Amino acid sequence: MSLVYYISHPDVVKDPAVPVPRWPLSERGRARMTALLARPWVATLGAIYCSDEQKALDGAGILAAHLGLTPIVLPELGEVDRNSTGWLPEEEHAAAARLLFARPDESVRGWETAARAQGRIVAAIEAIVRSAGEQGGGGAGEIAIVAHGAVGTFYLCHLLGEPISMTHAQPGRDGGHYYCFDGETRRLVHGWMRIEPPAFPPPLGEG
Repeated sequence: MSLVYYISHPDVVKDPAVPVPRWPLSERGRARMTALLARPWVATLGAIYCSDEQKALDGAGILAAHLGLTPIVLPELGEVDRNSTGWLPEEEHAAAARLLFARPDESVRGWETAARAQGRIVAAIEAIVRSAGEQGGGGAGEIAIVAHGAVGTFYLCHLLGEPISMTHAQPGRDGGHYYCFDGETRRLVHGWMRIEPPAFPPPLGEG
């Protein structure tokens, strides 16, 4: 193992009547995740990890089925716990998210703090990388972690040795980005990139 690909799930079906962790990928999200399979590095993957939230399970399932692998599910890879509020209207959610990043040691509306979520995701990913190294290094192939945008940003800030901030948040509002780092040196290879090739149709209203 040498490279680790952190993948944030793409578009989901947002249903106020369904708990956020159980939201599935939308039709577009599944199409984008399928488009990811054309990336050359996908063929190098030897292990896939994901959180236990449905959107991450859906994304990891598409990747794993293509490669003949079984995803390893780790609840510790889950998104910031927002059960205190559940679904929020988009602008209200965006305002709370900005506060989450701006005040990492404070609970915003009862949410898990950014600092606690960062500690959790860092511990989970470090355990994954250590385990892969103990199992034989590069011969096992590269690693993909299919999880979520905010905690992915927290880990990226950790990699860069910078405080939690939105400076390194994934762009856009539809998810579906990835970054890559060297599992041995923990050096970032590249920052957030969209999962699908450039020719994939953009969302309505963009272009």
